[in-house]
This record gives sequence, C-alpha cells and structure tokens, in this order.
Amino acid sequence: MAATDFKDYYSILGVQRSANADEIKREFRRLARKYHPDLNPGDQASESRFKEINEAYEVLSDADKRKKYDQFGQYWKQAAQGGSGPGAGFNDVDFGRFNNFDDFINELLGRFSGPGGANYTSSYSNTPGGRSYSSTGFNGQTATNLDQEAKLTLSFGEAFKGVRKSIKVNGESIDVNIPAGVKVGSKVRLRGKGMASPYGQRGDLYLIIDLQTHSFFQLEGDTLVCELPIAPDEAALGTKVDVPTPEGSVMVNIPAGIRSGQTLRLRGKGWPKRGERGDQMVKVVITVPKTLGDDERKAYEALQAARGSSSPREHLQNLSF
Repeated sequence: MAATDFKDYYSILGVQRSANADEIKREFRRLARKYHPDLNPGDQASESRFKEINEAYEVLSDADKRKKYDQFGQYWKQAAQGGSGPGAGFNDVDFGRFNNFDDFINELLGRFSGPGGANYTSSYSNTPGGRSYSSTGFNGQTATNLDQEAKLTLSFGEAFKGVRKSIKVNGESIDVNIPAGVKVGSKVRLRGKGMASPYGQRGDLYLIIDLQTHSFFQLEGDTLVCELPIAPDEAALGTKVDVPTPEGSVMVNIPAGIRSGQTLRLRGKGWPKRGERGDQMVKVVITVPKTLGDDERKAYEALQAARGSSSPREHLQNLSF
C-alpha cells in the first residue's frame, strides 16, 4: 500500500484513537445503518463508504489487528504475517437473506468478534427423531435466528399424564418436564438452550410434540376418540360393556336398537385441557362375524325367516333424485 493510500480507520469511523470497543461498535452500527446499500439503492458512493466502514471495523474491533495497526500503520498487514485482509468476506454477504437490517448488523458484529474474524461451528444433538441443526461460519452461511426445533415423540400415556424426559442438546443433558395434556404439534420451550452465537447469545429450543399411534385411542383436536365393536345381537337387544378409558375401564350402557356409527359421550373421561378433563367419544361399530358356526348360522337363518318381508331399506323405495 502506497503512503497516499493509507486509510485512517479511526477517522473513517469517527472515533478517537483512545476509543474503547463499545464506542467503536456503537459508531460502526450507526454508520452502517446510514450507508447500508439497501437503504441507498443505486448509490455507488454509499456502497463504497459502507465497504470502507466495514473494513475499518474489522481491523479496529480485533484487538490483535488494532494493536498492529496502531504500531505499524499502513504496514500492519505485513506485521500480522499474512493475516486476513480488511474487508474480507464482505462481498460474500447475501443481504436478501436477512429479515431486517438489525439481523444483518448483529451478524456482521458477530463475524468480527473472534480472532481474525474467525468462523464458528455450532451443532445440535437432539432426541431420536428430532431435527439436526448446524451453523458454520459467517460468510453468508449462518442464519441470525438462533432458535432451534426438535421433534419429541411421546406415548399416549406420557402425553396424557405428563412426563419428565432427559434429552441431549449440543452435548448438554437436560431434564425436561412435559406437562400433562400435550398434543401433536404442541411446543415446549426451553429458554437459552438453542444455538450459541460467537458473541455469547443463546437461542431457545422448541420441542415439537408428536404422539405414537395407539391401538384403541385417537386424539382428534382436543377430543379423545375410540371405536367400540359390538355384535349384531348386542345392537338389537342392548347390553352393558366395559369401555377402556385412560384411567381404567368404565361400564357403559348400550341401548337397544343402536346404529353402527352412533357415538356415545363419556363426560370427563377425555384429554386434559387447562386443568380439566374433556370428554371421551365412543363410536359404536356393529361387527358382523366373518365366519359362522353351525348354531350361529341356524340362528341367523331363523332370524331372517322371522323378519319376513320387512326390510331396513324400505325408505329407499321410490326414491327420486
């Protein structure tokens, strides 16, 4: 660099040579906001000024580079023995990927926080079936959102009663209390357990609840649903049957003449919701045996003969459309 090309980084940022790190960061943020290319579209002078500000901050925000710059002036890079040059990596920034300007500034501040603007790697080891997140470097690759998500699969019993689970996050073992009554899609937030930035911030971890399938119960929204098979004679004559609930079986009266698909309500036997219990809906399904013994066949034939000409489809006769 020729002497006439020397850049006074302190003057570029508008700070004294005695300025501390916070003052330098504050002035960089102010100037970067003012000259950011997205806020000055088509203004080549602003873009050039922004790159100059970026270059100055990279040097002055790094204690080792700043020391060499103060000592050797325009020859500081030679004294640094091949360290990365000022402004490195700026042209790699994809401004369109930031949600807002503050996200960009926060990342830019972070990318210079390590020695020589060093990159970082953040990994997330989650529970079985969860998602894996990694964040490598600040050269247009790392998202500024440090929050993470992972799927946590529970049994119906665990979700119904609540459970304490031990999971591993970024190599850290954490005991998590899952409240009673979570459902598919419920989120459990773990504050400060997400990804870590190079400058000390931690995002939050969100556990997204999923449920294993159950052989009898289903959860439809907030309602616990099940199907209860009954025999044709039970439907015709009526009966009493034991119906499973999450806390044991209860005796249910099946009225005579019930139709297949008709639903019975068990109040207060369903899913927990805001400290209360919802209802359990029991859908009756009349099940015809696939095979008949001799006695059963004779009984059905006798029933058929006794029915005579009456038909359950009489209402369909002379149907118009």
